[in-house]
Parts: sequence; C-alpha cells; structure tokens
Amino acid sequence: MKRFGSFHAKAILFVFYVMVFSGFLTGAILFILHYFGILRFSIFNPLLLPLVALLVSTILGLGLSYIFGEHVLKPVRILTEATRKVAKGDFSVRVPEIEDDDENEVAEFLRSFNKMAQELSSIEMFRNDFINNFSHEFKTPMVSIRGFAKQLQKGGLDEQQQKEYIGIIVSESERLINLSSNILLLTRYENQQIISDKAVYSLDEQIRQCILIFEKEWSAKGIEFDLDLDRTDFYGSREIMSDLWINIIGNAVKFSYDGGRIDIRCTHSGDNIRVTVRDHGCGMDKETLDHIFEKFYQGDKNHAARGNGLGLALVKRIAELCGGYITVSSESGKGTEFSVNLRNQ
Repeated sequence: MKRFGSFHAKAILFVFYVMVFSGFLTGAILFILHYFGILRFSIFNPLLLPLVALLVSTILGLGLSYIFGEHVLKPVRILTEATRKVAKGDFSVRVPEIEDDDENEVAEFLRSFNKMAQELSSIEMFRNDFINNFSHEFKTPMVSIRGFAKQLQKGGLDEQQQKEYIGIIVSESERLINLSSNILLLTRYENQQIISDKAVYSLDEQIRQCILIFEKEWSAKGIEFDLDLDRTDFYGSREIMSDLWINIIGNAVKFSYDGGRIDIRCTHSGDNIRVTVRDHGCGMDKETLDHIFEKFYQGDKNHAARGNGLGLALVKRIAELCGGYITVSSESGKGTEFSVNLRNQ
C-alpha cells in the first residue's frame, strides 16, 4: 500500500477536481479508493478529469437518491395513497409501520395514521350499529301495534280479547314514547357541555322522590328498600340528576326478584359525594358487564324485561356531564351495584 507522500500527481488533481465540481463527499470517497489501490486515477487525462468527476458524482447522487427514496419518500407515497382511500370512506386501510427505537417523525406519523383510521372505523361501525339497533327497536313495537289494531278493526272479538289487545297497544305505545324520550335526552346531553341551570338542592330528598315514582312497580313485586342517606346538599341541575336516579333505581326494581331488597346509600366527604344503589336480583355475567354502558346493548337477550338499552348510556353521560363518573360491579344470581361519584363544583 502506498503512503500518502507517494500519491500520483494526477490522482491528487482528480480528487481536487471532484471536490470542486462535485463536493467533498465524492472526493473523499474516491481518495479512499485510490489510497487502498482499488482505483487508479493516473490513467486519466487531466483535461478529462472534470468530466469524470461529474460522472462519478452523478452515479453517487443517483445511488443516494434511490436510498433516500426507498427509506424516506416511499412511506410518504404509501401514506398519501392511504389518505386518498380514507377520504373516499375506506376506513379499513392501514399502512406498514416502521420499527424505530429513535422515535423519528416518519415512524410516529405512520402510527398516528393507523390509530386515526382505526378510530374512524370504530365510529363508522358504531354509527351503522346505532342505525340498525334503533330501526329494530322502533320497528318491533310498531309492527305489534299495527297487528293488534288490525285485529280490533276486523271485529268479532269478545270483551276480554279487546281489553287484552288494547292493553298491548298501550304498552307498546309507551315503549315507543320511552325510546323517543331517551333518544332525545341522550342526544341532548351528548351535545351539551355546560350545565346552565345549576342550583343548590337536597340530593337525598331527590333520591327519595325518585323511589316513589316506581312505587307501583316495587309494591307489586314486594320489594323493600334499605335507605341510608346522609343529608346532602348538591350544587347541580335538579332535572338532569333526576334522569340519572330514575334510570338507576328503575333498573334495580326491574331486575330484582319478587320479595327482594334494594339498598341505597348516600355519603359525602367534603365536596365528594358517593351514591350506591344495590339490588339482590339476577345480576350480570362478565360479557354484559363489559358492554353495559353501550347504546342499545341489552344483557337480557330474550327481552323478558322491557327496555331499549339506552338508560345506562344516558346515566354514564349525565355523570360525566356533572363532573363525576359511574362504576358497576355485578355477579350472576347475586345482584348488581351501581356507584355514582359526584363532586360539588
């Protein structure tokens, strides 16, 4: 291997031209190639050295451009195409992610895109499920009402049958009214961010009043209430909170066994308020527990107990709107406990 001092003059001149016309990187690479004897530059005519330098620089530039395009521009092209598909409504599209410990911006961008597409897909799925479930819940009582109304229209029924059919029509009509009311309430509360009609009122007395609303139902089932309600003044919307208690207490009455008991506790510490409503009825399995706050979800697959699957979704939203949250614990055959946690603001 030649030492630096014995380099041919043409080689040094070549490197100089390369550095002038093509940049330091190209010149440095060729210098190293000559030093290790891989390439000899002494064979070139000095007049042709600028052209050779440009040729080498072009080849090197093309190589670097290819590498840059594959590692940087290729993900951008893929992302652009995927964005076009999402814009057309295809939320199933995903882009290949880059495993990078350095957390570079391109890798983070690809991960963020996939997360966005997944969220949009979930929203679209929820929208379709909502429409399908609402259509089903709305159509079922309407078909029932029409069928029994036609039977009444035909005539030929005895008094007992007429009363039975009229009772079914009234019951299904009330079901439609409840469905419409819950849909309107849920839509209202989901679009509402600020509660404007706040005032201080007795929360424990409100719970007692809501229990009385269901007196007919719990009296018919022989249900007893065990109340332990601390005197609690709450600063909030009386109307909104009434919707919350009606749904929770109504749920407890609905799923309690005949002759059962419902325990309701209200405690507070400073500004923190906790209300628990526990029944000792049929309870819920794990699958139902995981989906209980979803719109239109009903753990009772046979629809033995009347409902539309909106009450607990409504309760959850009200609790959040009031700056609180709700939790639930349950076990099949042993009852369910809902816990509402609020804060005086």
